[in-house]
Amino acid sequence: MTSVKTLLEIPELRMRLRTGSALLGREISRIYVTELPDPSRYVSTGELVLSGLLWWREPGDAEDWVSSLARAGVAALAASGADTDGIPDDVVRACAQHRIPLLEVPADLSFAVITERVVLALAADRGREPSGARKRLLSTADAPLPVLLRQGAEELRAACWVLSGTGRVVGGTTPEAPPVEWFMPDRERTIRDEYTLLPVGGRFAIPWILAVRTPETDDLADELAGLVSLARARAEQVRQMADRAAAPLFAALAGGGGDLAAALASSGRTDPVRVVVARTQDGELAPELLAELLAETSASFGAVGEDAYGIVEVDEHWPAHWASIARERLSTVERFVDLSGVSVGLSGPVMVDGLRGAAQEALYAVEVAARRGERSAVVAGEDVAVHRLLIAGAPDELRRSMRERVLGGLLAYDAAQGTDLVRTVRVFLECSSSPTAAAKALHVHVNTLRYRITRASELLGLDLNDFATQVDVYLALRS
Repeated sequence: MTSVKTLLEIPELRMRLRTGSALLGREISRIYVTELPDPSRYVSTGELVLSGLLWWREPGDAEDWVSSLARAGVAALAASGADTDGIPDDVVRACAQHRIPLLEVPADLSFAVITERVVLALAADRGREPSGARKRLLSTADAPLPVLLRQGAEELRAACWVLSGTGRVVGGTTPEAPPVEWFMPDRERTIRDEYTLLPVGGRFAIPWILAVRTPETDDLADELAGLVSLARARAEQVRQMADRAAAPLFAALAGGGGDLAAALASSGRTDPVRVVVARTQDGELAPELLAELLAETSASFGAVGEDAYGIVEVDEHWPAHWASIARERLSTVERFVDLSGVSVGLSGPVMVDGLRGAAQEALYAVEVAARRGERSAVVAGEDVAVHRLLIAGAPDELRRSMRERVLGGLLAYDAAQGTDLVRTVRVFLECSSSPTAAAKALHVHVNTLRYRITRASELLGLDLNDFATQVDVYLALRS
């Protein structure tokens, strides 16, 4: 049985017990690495949780984090110091209070080494002496995904791929990957034609699938899937660290306050960029979803409130039809995830000094997407009329004031007389000020149309045949 005590007895791990000496008999069933600020959705009973404490920022942060581990029933926490002083005192106190054995990991010890040793120990518990192939595969546990897949393909003697639930090919040893649609979500593995597809474990809403070009099942494929899961967790930690560094920029960008100039200067960006905003019903899925949609770009991410923001460089690799690609991927991933109420907005390209305006454009595109009433929708700012974007950027109070100042007399007349001159004016302007076209659209005689426009002009105190006046009135109508 692999227990917490077992880990302390492995000389090469050099881990030191900080608290929980009476709990060393706890059995370890699995291992999970996390730096999430709220791991409650992802940890489970019997797990050894590894953490570099990147979520810890100040005293007091540990209570909620450690209590979530206790509620999940984890076996122990193995952590490396959050700073040069080692594990913070409040982490030690919280683990003692919530009865979580706390093991301190030496700063120079890779989590991959711990993972390899725990996996080997668990395999021995199951009565399976690790084969040479498994040992060689486990030796790449700390390697990047492409290296891991190459080693897996060599040991399995078959081509391997990792597919995202969005249909994206995350990585592979040959270009021709099977479609993710072949995978059946309600099965542990799917065998179709000459391929085996099995889920990559992990606590992500959007799944990854390991595909192997063999119709035969093999325990080594399951081992590879587990190592891919750890590789994904490591990549997520790297992304979250980058997100934390970019947090001031997104806070200033989304809030309209803060020192945006300083945040822009620290971003180091000099090329044109676009802003992408994703919004979901519960807000929790948005960051992961946006990261998947922008996975093949050079992007920075940040979450502000319930929205996830992305700033992506526009270079020769940026696809001009990105919005269509995003729609297709959202449609594909709906087999695995409920995307009800997902809205994505994309701004046009700007230089970094135009980021705030681009963020407002992307936010308005999100609003347009949400109003479409579809399960998920993607809208690009270029597809929205300029006057709508200009109006959307104005505060609600200003829009109401503008509407009342320009249209107040006409609105009051319609309300008092039961007429609909406001609609007549709107149709007239939308028909390029053509009395004939407007009369046809309203199913009235052209002379009746001219009379109504003359009466509306009198009530407004404006000349509706003047172009500048027409612009003002139309913007007021659309506000």
